[in-house]
Amino acid sequence: MAQLQLVSPAFEDGESIPREYGYTERNVNPPLEIDAVPDDAASLALIVDDPDAVEPAGKVWDHWVVWNIDPDTETIPEDSDATNAVEGHNDYRERRYGGPNPPDRKHSYRFRLYALGQQVDLDAGATKDSLLDAIQGHVVDETQLEGTYAP
Repeated sequence: MAQLQLVSPAFEDGESIPREYGYTERNVNPPLEIDAVPDDAASLALIVDDPDAVEPAGKVWDHWVVWNIDPDTETIPEDSDATNAVEGHNDYRERRYGGPNPPDRKHSYRFRLYALGQQVDLDAGATKDSLLDAIQGHVVDETQLEGTYAP
């Protein structure tokens, strides 16, 4: 059985995220491609965050929090409006994608995709922490795509 996969035609895993996807540039999400979603997945969830922000910001910075994505989804297009999904608040206090904007040095950004055995019962605007609590025990598979971005 193939494992859940998340890739982007805009950058390779571990490589640099193109400038246009930064918060002070076009501030749109890069295109994402999803493959090998388990047959028993009822929904998908996506969290984009910056673990390197702990030193300058005092916390892992959340850039995009989305859940109840249809498990038949194969692509999330560039500049997605998350139609037919639910978006939570990022740390820019927005309910949308907020691009990389490291204040000090090159940071790593995690695009974490979760295949879930059920839909998530959370209101729009919930936080990453609320989402992670809600999916606990319901993760069927998960994967991660990582990119870097420098000021």
